[in-house]
Amino acid sequence: MYQSSPPLSPRETLPTMYDLPSEDPEEPGLPDEFHLLQPELLRQTFLPPSYEAADFFTASDLNLYYDVHHPQWYKRPDWFGVLGVSRLYDQRDLRLSYVIWQEGIAPLVVVELLSPGTEKEDLGRSLRDASQPPNKWTVYEQILRIPYYFVFDRYTDELQAFGLVQGIYQPLVLEEPGIWLAKAQLGLGLWRGTYQGINRLWLRWYDKHHHWILTPAEQEAQRAEQEAQRAAREAQRAEQEKSRADRLAAKLRELGLDPDKV
Repeated sequence: MYQSSPPLSPRETLPTMYDLPSEDPEEPGLPDEFHLLQPELLRQTFLPPSYEAADFFTASDLNLYYDVHHPQWYKRPDWFGVLGVSRLYDQRDLRLSYVIWQEGIAPLVVVELLSPGTEKEDLGRSLRDASQPPNKWTVYEQILRIPYYFVFDRYTDELQAFGLVQGIYQPLVLEEPGIWLAKAQLGLGLWRGTYQGINRLWLRWYDKHHHWILTPAEQEAQRAEQEAQRAAREAQRAEQEKSRADRLAAKLRELGLDPDKV
């Protein structure tokens, strides 16, 4: 096999999981690392202030069953959030799926992360036979009627936002820092920063003051920084008190007085 000199980067020469066929013709490949990290950041920062942690549910790569007449049909969103449902089954068990005709509440928001094998499906451009399940766009818009649908292309850093207007998804104008979801009292926007050691543009939730919601690791780092600053202030105050005491003692000695007896 011909080898260039200098050798090309593996990024340019090695096939990806989207290039190679799967042993399951219906499975385009398991999520790549970005499809693991980005939904986790969304989960950690989706903290609607009017809801207790037990009263909303988020998931990524979980089967979402949407048609009671076709109980084997499902979609698997890269990430979705539902308000007003229990996070756990019977307050103790983690969910294994989300079945809309049992739950009775559709997601408020869905996020899809574009990949070469799913772009047409995610944007409603794929065609189907009448006997086949509808694409994601159709399910989210016409069957589940999910109010907000976000599509992010990490290769171009393009975020597309759609809102349900009179039953049809219409593009939403992205303003700084993103799109506000009134029911959740949260906004979703693009944040440039470092998450899990990777610096890039990430999708992230923010609050009404346009402050990015902190992850647990960031909260801990903030607490540690605040404690370090508090300790530094205490040390500075102690040093100032000692300095004042030393100056007073020196003045008393100049007056011929014993500081220990005053």
